[in-house]
Amino acid sequence: MPAKTGAAPSYEQRAFPAADKRGKLRLVGAADGRDGAVTIHQDVALYASLLAPGERVEHALAPGRHAWVQVVRGRVNLNGQVLDAGDGAAISDEATVTVAGVADGEILLFDLA
Repeated sequence: MPAKTGAAPSYEQRAFPAADKRGKLRLVGAADGRDGAVTIHQDVALYASLLAPGERVEHALAPGRHAWVQVVRGRVNLNGQVLDAGDGAAISDEATVTVAGVADGEILLFDLA
């Protein structure tokens, strides 16, 4: 559901090169479309990352924010928990989300209100 009622429907599509996501979090969707991300009419920042074994990314959560991590492929370690392709995890009451590659992995990280 959009953050505001009555918003005009919209559609965007954008490709993000693997190099932009390799070993780092790449913003791919946001309410304000900043940094070349697609616009999402919701209070969310969506990041994508490709992680080789041993690579890790960290994302700080502001107070009151939550996260959802979805493992698209591979295997990762999320704040000490191993997750496989298809797994997802909700994170609340954490200051930092840390994801490390165990086997070549791809994740989506949603920073949510």
